[in-house]
Amino acid sequence: MSTEPSPRLPTWFVSHGGGPWPWVTEMRDVHAGLAKSLRELPATLPFRPKAVLLASAHWEEPAFTLMSHAHPPMLYDYYGFPPHTYEIVYAAPGDPSLVERVRKLIADGGLPAAVDAERGFDHGAFVPMAVAWPDASMPIVQLSLRTGLDPATHLALGRALAPLRDEGVLIVGSGLSWHNLRALGPQARVPSQQFDGWLQQTVASPAAERTARLLRWTEAPAARASHPREEHLLPLMVAAGAALDDAGDCPYREEHVYGGVTVSSFRFGHV
Repeated sequence: MSTEPSPRLPTWFVSHGGGPWPWVTEMRDVHAGLAKSLRELPATLPFRPKAVLLASAHWEEPAFTLMSHAHPPMLYDYYGFPPHTYEIVYAAPGDPSLVERVRKLIADGGLPAAVDAERGFDHGAFVPMAVAWPDASMPIVQLSLRTGLDPATHLALGRALAPLRDEGVLIVGSGLSWHNLRALGPQARVPSQQFDGWLQQTVASPAAERTARLLRWTEAPAARASHPREEHLLPLMVAAGAALDDAGDCPYREEHVYGGVTVSSFRFGHV
């Protein structure tokens, strides 16, 4: 029997799209490129993960908080969509043993950690995971951001979580590379291209430079035009922190989404 260790899993930052788009006919064409990327994600991995740890832009707590429910319920944290989208069920199991492992890693990293036994999957989690693993067979543990949205803290969180990559756990940050809902359409074209160009350079930079640039993300071209509030960018910090020194690339990039937005997903440590 081979004693070769399993390859280290990459980390991902996925731009998860708008609302419950896979279940809304009029939104599917808009997100066709994203859907293709997410459907292909499992096949890009060196092996099937034992679980996914997903940091969602749609959850903030004073301490980094883990969903500990063994069979997480649903949280429909969107508004104004068709009635059937409030009846979606994505019955992926939780993983209580992973919750305890992650809680310990966060605490050992000198960061505050907590658990929540009641919270369900928000759409930052169930939307991309339902496209990537539609049979809901992949155990998923959802992780919050920390209030204050400090980039250094979220990069440190990623570094604390990095050992999971050698333990068969896929680390995913779920947000959006551009998130300004008041500036959709043609007015988003130039600022989203400018900010995406900065993101492409940043992710492709050596790790030390990448970290320095992410810490100063507000200095990027069109930074606040792209992220008036940065909760949808912070999951990228988690994925980048967990990457350690591994290189980053861009498996998904699309222009003119919603009439003008350039949007990307990023990957670190691709095998």
